[in-house]
Amino acid sequence: MSNGKPAVNPWLIAVTVTLATFMELLDTSIANVALPYIGGGLGRSYDEVTWILTTYLVANAVILPMSAWLSRVFGRKTYYLGCVALFTLTSLFCGLAPSLGIMLSSRVLQGLAGGGLAPVSQAILVDTFPAAKRASAFALYTIVIVTAPAIGPVLGGWITDNYNWRWIFFINIPIGFLSFFLSSRLVRDPPAFEAERASVRTNGKLHIDGVGITLIALASAALEVALDRGQIDDWFGSSFICWMLAIGVIGWIATVVWEIRLKEPIIEFRLLGSRNFAIASALFFVFGFGLFGSTTLIPQILQSLYGYRATDAGLVLGPGALVITVLAPIAAQLIQRQIVSARVLLTISVITVGAAMWYYSTFTLATDYSHYALARAYQGLGYGFFFVPVNVLAYSQLRPDQNNRASSLTNLFRNWGGSFGIAFITTAAERRHQFHQSNLGSALGATSQQLGSRVTELTNYLVTKGFSGPDSATAAQGYLYQQFQHQVNLLSFMDCFRVIAWLTLAAVPLLLFVRRFKPAGKAPATH
Repeated sequence: MSNGKPAVNPWLIAVTVTLATFMELLDTSIANVALPYIGGGLGRSYDEVTWILTTYLVANAVILPMSAWLSRVFGRKTYYLGCVALFTLTSLFCGLAPSLGIMLSSRVLQGLAGGGLAPVSQAILVDTFPAAKRASAFALYTIVIVTAPAIGPVLGGWITDNYNWRWIFFINIPIGFLSFFLSSRLVRDPPAFEAERASVRTNGKLHIDGVGITLIALASAALEVALDRGQIDDWFGSSFICWMLAIGVIGWIATVVWEIRLKEPIIEFRLLGSRNFAIASALFFVFGFGLFGSTTLIPQILQSLYGYRATDAGLVLGPGALVITVLAPIAAQLIQRQIVSARVLLTISVITVGAAMWYYSTFTLATDYSHYALARAYQGLGYGFFFVPVNVLAYSQLRPDQNNRASSLTNLFRNWGGSFGIAFITTAAERRHQFHQSNLGSALGATSQQLGSRVTELTNYLVTKGFSGPDSATAAQGYLYQQFQHQVNLLSFMDCFRVIAWLTLAAVPLLLFVRRFKPAGKAPATH
């Protein structure tokens, strides 16, 4: 290196920066199962403590698209270390919070810090590895971004069941300290980035796009609030949600119009003019939609229909993460050795994920754990061959000085996909439940004689077991109503899987438009 220091093994840097990313992504899901415990500990209702999730997601969504610009303002290493330090400190504040107000304030700061970790760590990975070896780094990143959300609910459930809910925040502290220590010693800003940093200053003075920052903050916050709270507040039945959606949509349109005019924008939307980058961004959205949507849906199904505990339901997600951990390095080798093209791998991946989602939609109330675990492993088979080639595709036509800005956009699309996917699941499951309840209720009305016979049969059976006549009749009707509701819930959940399957498969035609490139080649000077 030019400063005379020995070169650092890039894999040490890769492991170091993914530590913080794992910590941040873990926090997007680990608190979900602990909300009832947190509410009890703080003396607040469940509806009030759900803002613990919302405030984090909103703050995260606000800062994420601005992370590339902020890293240029402060220096990427300085900004990254600041995010790690703030995330670790606010994790301590969350764990010690004596009231909901302090908890929410801490979660906002934690979300602001977390929003910069994933895109900056991805940009560091891209710049650390040469193009010929970049796929291997993406394999490691794949394992982190897929396993962290899957482990979150399991780990959160286990901690709250066996210890105290405050430890779901305290566990971030040793990881944060280790990440900060290693990052401060190993991470450096590359020469290409140093040249990019100079672009935010004119004659030595920092240029701040106040209008752009305001638009991005308003649009991001409003859209995230609408998506996270929409079903809770009845979507268009709530004037608050209508206003949030309007501000979010109009705000993002105004942001694009404003930013695309600037020479040095906060978000470089012009990168979407690169065909491969635009296709990769669309695939990131589909990836986020399917992964986070299904990760939310599967534990919900297992807990509500099959009686699983939160920890056991979360364990069903494990086989998928294991398959991805095994396959991602294989995908990297296939790409690096140019055995299979990125387009072919992505086609196989997207079709496999779509088929896995459709497989889920065929399940019944008699389906056991092994079939759900197998379906998740099948889904992991698709995702295992997805993230490495899609990242290689995203950066295939970009110059080194564009890597930092590109990472913010790809993470923004992935974050949008996850937010829309979770919002879709919570809304569609409820709406389809109403639809199937009406339809099945009408069908039962037409066969009321058979229903009456079934009630009589169960009542007589319970009488033979020592129950009184009135109690037996009430229990029989209650049992059949519960079975009816389970069937309605199952049908609504299966509808959600079918929609995810169709959305995933709809992305396949995009791959026909991928521009050919050599993974180990140099990026072209222009698009």
